[in-house]
Amino acid sequence: MQKRILVVDDDSMNLTRTKMILREHYSVLFAESGEEALKKLKNENIDLVLLDIAMPGMDGLETFEHMKELTIDVPVIFLTASGDEGDVRSAIKLGAANYLKKPYYPQELLKRVAKEFEES
Repeated sequence: MQKRILVVDDDSMNLTRTKMILREHYSVLFAESGEEALKKLKNENIDLVLLDIAMPGMDGLETFEHMKELTIDVPVIFLTASGDEGDVRSAIKLGAANYLKKPYYPQELLKRVAKEFEES
């Protein structure tokens, strides 16, 4: 059975690009907001989350904090376009599995995802 990855990003082009990279190896679900991501995490069986940090409304860090409060224990790889070291440090402190700076190479995304599944 294929591993299921939830990709959370408010940019539809990023969602489409990420699905194109992952779809050959994984089952991919989308959420365009933190709120939508939390609903899917409560109702779906998800193996890994790729979570954008900078989103309107509930950002990625806040979404991750809510996941922890709800005891949703799914590895999270943060995606960030800003490269803000403070955001990255906050994500790692909260328990993020890893992070990836956008735009990323397809091979790098696949490598990080595969590594996370090997370790979990």
